[in-house]
Amino acid sequence: MIQKLKQNQFLFSELVKRDFTKKYKRTILGMAWSILAPLMNLLIMWLVFNKLFGNNVDHYVIYLFAGQLVFSYFTDATNLGMSSLVGNSGIFTKINIPKYLFLFSQNVSSLINFGLTLLIFFTFVALDGIPFTWKFFLLVYPVGCLIVFNLGVGLILSALFVFFRDMQYLWGILTQLIMWLSAIFYTIDNYGQTAQYLFLLNPIYLYSRYFRKIVIDGAIPTPQFHLLAAAYALIAFGIGAWMYKKYNHEFLYYV
Repeated sequence: MIQKLKQNQFLFSELVKRDFTKKYKRTILGMAWSILAPLMNLLIMWLVFNKLFGNNVDHYVIYLFAGQLVFSYFTDATNLGMSSLVGNSGIFTKINIPKYLFLFSQNVSSLINFGLTLLIFFTFVALDGIPFTWKFFLLVYPVGCLIVFNLGVGLILSALFVFFRDMQYLWGILTQLIMWLSAIFYTIDNYGQTAQYLFLLNPIYLYSRYFRKIVIDGAIPTPQFHLLAAAYALIAFGIGAWMYKKYNHEFLYYV
């Protein structure tokens, strides 16, 4: 896969430019929406949930922002990735190129947005008086896992979307469920130990929790936590890669 990416480096770079330009085409603020959209979502969630949950949470804005940051990147990457094959069928049905290039290029666009929002997140961290420590460098780990996880889920969704166009509606419902089960705006401290462990079955909660442990608690997650984070990413990517390999030729007949 890496070798094919190098062979198609120019095409991949052009796809990234096209996808990023297309995303903000005919918008007045353009790339500024990458920063404004998450900030507006954060403001709305803070206004709605601050009185309900914020009084018992230290650094609630940062707590809320960390969850929103991870979830927004996840939904943006997977929603864009889901339509990557169908949306580019006019290209790969005429030219023999690796089909995953289209998904990867979409994810680069989402990753750029995530990076810009991450800078705003660190600005809020500084304004909230949280000291920056060497442990912040460990955030590279959950970000890396999240990138691989999003690619894997995107591969799965884009393959399924070719055969079942209902996936866009099902995924919209499922992402709402994931959001409510990711403890973005509430804590799980009042739940029993068993229920708290069940939350770890949700990868988005797991990655959000890693951010909060490092930034707010100043603590390093356990080795088991690290292994689980990597396992979710590798399993999702493995399943997605297998689906692309298995149905590579069938994609041509269904798009």
